[in-house]
Amino acid sequence: MKTILETERLILRELVQEDYNDLCRLLQDDETMYAYEGAFSDQEAQAWLDKQLNRYQTYHFGLWAMIRKDTQEWIGQCGITMQAYKDQEVPEIGYLLQRRYWHQGYATEAAIACREYGFNTLQFPALYSIIRDTNQASQRVALRNGMQPIDTIIKHYRGIYMPHYVFCVRKEETSPTVIP
Repeated sequence: MKTILETERLILRELVQEDYNDLCRLLQDDETMYAYEGAFSDQEAQAWLDKQLNRYQTYHFGLWAMIRKDTQEWIGQCGITMQAYKDQEVPEIGYLLQRRYWHQGYATEAAIACREYGFNTLQFPALYSIIRDTNQASQRVALRNGMQPIDTIIKHYRGIYMPHYVFCVRKEETSPTVIP
């Protein structure tokens, strides 16, 4: 398992097939997955994992497992993926946590670390977060990560048209951050 980043409380590492059960606990929780219109099936969870593993091969980055340093618990995912926006692919910081870890600062801590990694290691000039309009908690994480809303788009997923806000931060707009 390849460690990508460490923060004060977290290790972000590449996912492996052995993470499948932890990933299912995350992706198969209806409340956690409300922005995706509900829980995933076993097959959808495996497809999600396969997609991350393929991203590592294609881009050398993707969504990573979030591990608490103090307990070694698998608490969610955070990372950078390429996402469609206005007929192009943009680097997006995404995050998804098990419900019992919500509102404890883990998503913000991991997202800030990913922002710094995206700017300083991957050399992206701008990073995005594309967030469903109903997902106010994720919108607050994007704002704490220095992002501002720049656009609204509609995504079609699971037969539903879903408004999303596009948040963006540019490298020249940020000051150096000490990662917690």
